[in-house]
Amino acid sequence: SGCASVLRREEEARGPRHTQGLTAPSTRAMELWCVLVSVLALTTAVPIDRRKMTNQETKPETPDTGLYYDRYLREVIDVLETDNHFREKLQTADVEDIKSGKLSKELDFVSHHIRTKLDELKRQEVSRLRMLIKAKVDAEQGENVQVDHMNLLKQIEHLDPKNSHTFEARDLELLIRAATKDLEHFDQAHHEEFKRYEMLKEHERREYLKSLDEEKRRVEEERFQEMKKKHKEHPKVNVPGSRDQLKEVWEETDGLDPSEFNPKTFFQLHDTNSDGMLDEQELEALFTKELEKVYDPKNEEDDMVEMEEERLRMREHVMNEVDTNKNRLVSLEEFLKSTEKKEFLEPEEWETLDETQVYTEEELGQYEKELAEQEAQLNQKVESLRKEHEDLQRRQSQLDAQKKEYQQAVLQMEQRRQKDQPPPSGPQGELKFQPPEPAQAQAHAEGDAGAPQIEPAQVQPDVERERVATAGHVAPGDHPAPPSRTPEHKENKPEEVAVEH
Repeated sequence: SGCASVLRREEEARGPRHTQGLTAPSTRAMELWCVLVSVLALTTAVPIDRRKMTNQETKPETPDTGLYYDRYLREVIDVLETDNHFREKLQTADVEDIKSGKLSKELDFVSHHIRTKLDELKRQEVSRLRMLIKAKVDAEQGENVQVDHMNLLKQIEHLDPKNSHTFEARDLELLIRAATKDLEHFDQAHHEEFKRYEMLKEHERREYLKSLDEEKRRVEEERFQEMKKKHKEHPKVNVPGSRDQLKEVWEETDGLDPSEFNPKTFFQLHDTNSDGMLDEQELEALFTKELEKVYDPKNEEDDMVEMEEERLRMREHVMNEVDTNKNRLVSLEEFLKSTEKKEFLEPEEWETLDETQVYTEEELGQYEKELAEQEAQLNQKVESLRKEHEDLQRRQSQLDAQKKEYQQAVLQMEQRRQKDQPPPSGPQGELKFQPPEPAQAQAHAEGDAGAPQIEPAQVQPDVERERVATAGHVAPGDHPAPPSRTPEHKENKPEEVAVEH
């Protein structure tokens, strides 16, 4: 279910492929390139509403083709159109010359600065492809994996990977072939995407019903059936390209009298770029009124993704009936011939998308199986990433513990070194006097002030008596003579020093 939600968001992010409100370029070069890249060279055209016509012109824009090399394709076309010689050849070339690659040979005659620009575009495209390949490999196999870019680039079909520096005639030929082939399969790829979108919706609806109790499930199922019924209640949808459908556009969009309907005039009105052709976007613009009968963005039961699929189905129906040469364009001659057919005058009823079966139960079951496998792979990858995260956290804790041990060891070594360091001494080993620090000196001074003072007479009473006995009687006022240095004094000297100390 989680994987399904991701896929659904991806589908919704793509959005509708068509953008209204644009007009097609008027240059002949872009018209011929339309044959080459179909929806690239011509933009979406809007129906002409004469009741709302203004003098304001809309700036031509080019829609996205959906190709992964869309930007490269656009830039090459823009650069080639600036060369006068190539533009002249392009105007006189026919469809087969373009598709066969004959036009590519004219690249040798374009100016030097045009070739330089093309060379730079190719180098940028090769660099972009290498980045995409590296990102894809990293996502699938992990980082720090050697990538063989040259071997992988050989799978790219819109340029020559053997020469990654210059844009040659071979590159233009490959670009034309790749764009033509990819756009031919573009509609089928869109149908497949829409089928997956519808199956995903049904899968999520069924999963949601499983999560409800019986009463809530019944109410939800009734609500779903009511929305389906309401969606089918719409006016009759005319067959695309039929007389009734075109006359309705003639009357409601063009504002003209339906009794005066004229196929040739209608063609000229809706050939918005006046190139004598109705391209796919100009045709799809004719179906807007029919689609508005069925789909309204304000209604909950109407899905705008389904509306774009319906528009694509209508365009394919007209192309199959009218485009006889299968060049994805409708000429005036082809259009007028189609108005003479019985299908144009008396068509069968058109079955809208809600009346057709987009997928079978078997296809839905296979799709749900694929979703389950994808979800299992995602869960397995999540579990693997969780274990890697826990392992990294465990290793980080070990590293932190080792770091603390190292820090404590370094601190202990520093303390031991300071403790075992001998006091400073002189050349002969005598101790050097080191004045105490100011704080220490002040502490000693305070300690000495509080200690009791010892008088000299009290400290050395025996010494004084000895001196008196030796010197004899001393008259008052006379000072006793200092004691002579006798052997007895020498023997007592250590005692005196000790007492004095």
